[in-house]
Amino acid sequence: MSINLKSLIPVLKAEWIGSDTDIFVDHISIDSRSLQNGSKTLFFALSGVNNDAHLYIPELIENGVQNFVVQYIPENCSGKANFLVVKNPLDALQEFAGYYRDLFDFPIIGLTGSNGKTIVKEWLNFLLSPDYNIIRSPKSYNSQVGVPLSVIAINGKHNLGIFEAGISTVNEMVNLEKIIKPTIGVLTNIGSAHDEGFQNLEQKINEKLLLFKQSEVIIYQKNEIVDLCLKEFLKDNDSAERQLFSWSFTDNSADVFILKKENKNDTTIIQYKYKGETFSLEIPFSDSASIENAVSCLLVLLYFMYDFGTIQNRMQMLYPVRMRLEVKNGINNCSIIDDSYSSDFQSLKIALDFLESQNKKNASKTIILSDIVQSGFSNEELYTKVAQLIADNKVNRVIAIGTTISSFAAKFSNCITFQNTTEFITQIESLNFNNETILIKGARSFQFEQIVSLLEEKTHETVLEINMDSISHNLNYYKSKLSDDVKIMVMVKAFGYGNGGLEITKLLEHHKVDYLGVAFADEGISLKNGGIKLPIMVLNPESTSFPSIIQYQLEPEIYSIKGLNAFLKIAREKNLKDFPIHIKLDTGMHRLGFEEHNLNELIETLKGNSSVKVKSVLSHLATSDEVKHFDFVLSQINLFDQLSSKLISALNINPIRHILNTSGISNFPNAQFNMVRLGIGLYGVSNDPAEQKYLENVGTLKSIISQVRTIPNGDSVGYGRRFMAEKETRIATIPIGYADGISRLWGNQVGFVVIKNQKASIVGSVCMDMLMVDVSHIDCKEGDSVIIFGESPTVIEMAEALKTIPYEIMTSISQRVKRVFFR
Repeated sequence: MSINLKSLIPVLKAEWIGSDTDIFVDHISIDSRSLQNGSKTLFFALSGVNNDAHLYIPELIENGVQNFVVQYIPENCSGKANFLVVKNPLDALQEFAGYYRDLFDFPIIGLTGSNGKTIVKEWLNFLLSPDYNIIRSPKSYNSQVGVPLSVIAINGKHNLGIFEAGISTVNEMVNLEKIIKPTIGVLTNIGSAHDEGFQNLEQKINEKLLLFKQSEVIIYQKNEIVDLCLKEFLKDNDSAERQLFSWSFTDNSADVFILKKENKNDTTIIQYKYKGETFSLEIPFSDSASIENAVSCLLVLLYFMYDFGTIQNRMQMLYPVRMRLEVKNGINNCSIIDDSYSSDFQSLKIALDFLESQNKKNASKTIILSDIVQSGFSNEELYTKVAQLIADNKVNRVIAIGTTISSFAAKFSNCITFQNTTEFITQIESLNFNNETILIKGARSFQFEQIVSLLEEKTHETVLEINMDSISHNLNYYKSKLSDDVKIMVMVKAFGYGNGGLEITKLLEHHKVDYLGVAFADEGISLKNGGIKLPIMVLNPESTSFPSIIQYQLEPEIYSIKGLNAFLKIAREKNLKDFPIHIKLDTGMHRLGFEEHNLNELIETLKGNSSVKVKSVLSHLATSDEVKHFDFVLSQINLFDQLSSKLISALNINPIRHILNTSGISNFPNAQFNMVRLGIGLYGVSNDPAEQKYLENVGTLKSIISQVRTIPNGDSVGYGRRFMAEKETRIATIPIGYADGISRLWGNQVGFVVIKNQKASIVGSVCMDMLMVDVSHIDCKEGDSVIIFGESPTVIEMAEALKTIPYEIMTSISQRVKRVFFR
């Protein structure tokens, strides 16, 4: 983004008070606390019920912010900055977002409804991301402020947008429509959330449909009420180009008719009819809400004209969105369904359906429920409906928390009431939770996360959590640096740099990377056995592995005449034709590869040979991350260009050429050739501190506290008595050690772990299976979570302290440490 302030004066209908309009801004902010605020920031001073951002303008000016959109200029600020004075800064923010949206011309999917917006958005992002560079609302940014902030994040690299729009009353959607201007409209489930803001259901639907005033198509679940509203909507917003694209479980006149839903364990087979043909697909869910959301996604894919095979493959990979209805192991053989963030009638129905699908065999069902908000009903009507709903779902026990729901306790069977969460917590031991499935559902104000924490089973294990969303983010970050015709190879050697091989590789295959790189044949064989279809290059093949490489259709790197002759001998014996190989040139790394003096012999050996085909020519940079050696890197690149060009000319071939690694992608963009090799950058690590802030952490190594003890002054900890307490000290023992990959050099107060967001220094030597930390300053107990590395400390920090590199830290984590993958 680079916007001239002068151009915004008519857009915002603003009065200009400042010194210079010839200023460009590249950042929009509404948060005075943001460290991103600077001289090129345009700050919108929003005012709300509890806050007025104008009060923070003097401090912002002191911190270098020079450009503001304000309703008034604060005292003593005139002449110190540039001000665009408007009637309402929120309206101005929305006007700016609409203006900014018009600078781009690509498809925008607009989502609205009562339920499912965020899930459908995240799923569509997953389903479409292999083919599009998508901008989408972060989290649930669907409000009057959230929508403009989402849209302002568009940049020139994006070619598809997915934005949510949420409203709670009339006259709100008209503002969001002007900002999003969706070309594709998706109406998700219409429920009772925010009913109190509308006279009736029809008014709510009519208001939501306003989002689609300029949409080419409206995707929706067909029913009588929505059809009537759409009929009126089309009269008022007539467009010959508009298409209605409907689906239904019950109305076979819908464009997509769901013939059958068949639950199969935790999956659902959906059979549907479209354009006279019948298809079926499988999704990894069985609850009704997920099925509805998946069908909405299906229609979008059909509208985008995806083939059936692609739809089936992608839909079966859908995943739970981590924001609600999260299943956790509970104490005493209980299961916990965590829906502790909201409480409305429609979502209660969905949660109870989910409770049934997750209930263990022969286990009783319990619901812990707070006062219900945003129902649209009178209390009498609401709790009558709730009681009936709970009875219909055969819930064995109801625990009601809140003054309102408690006053209707008589409507429920087997109901225990508490006035507030604190009262419940004080009596939790007497409730004897045992072998039951517990749905915990409460409005945010009740802070039911405290209840979840108390009832959740404390797991005693060390795990490496891998954030797959971060993998996708980092991949797309580096893709954005490449020219359109440049391919990308991703290195997944060494068990995915310690993060896990097959799971990450499946995600990379979903994102349609061009090649995978492994070090040895057995790594490639493991991936092929796991079903990976992408071409896999083996960078360090041993001659003894050539038969297996051929058997599993791997592609060897050839770096010597001896190796080439050995492979050609086997290739001739097996009567191979054009088997792909990759020629490695040594341009200065002096590790592996053909040097300039033996290039002629290489050419003569390959000339006229039909057994193999040179798929690519590559080399390896030695110092792409060190500025002081950049001249050497340039010499390598020039030599590679010369040698590879000679090889290509002599053999009359057109192979892929590649030399750049992760650092090279960022530092030498003019040497991308035909392909680049992305390594540690995928896993969230850059050698450039300036670039690091754009990457997301992928791996978080976690453990728990096994035991806490207090030792007196003068006592020691661990082998060799290398730590001596100089005062009474609380020591926590963590079940992870050097056998898990934690260097012994990280002990003896060099390193630390994080407990409850506080650093705890490692004391004494790191043991094979344990380490000890000083928690004298931390209020912690046995079972509390411990971060070994992740956001803090980072593997970069650890590497610097240990005088090594992040690669070593990551690849050292033992495979006895369980990897947990999540999106």
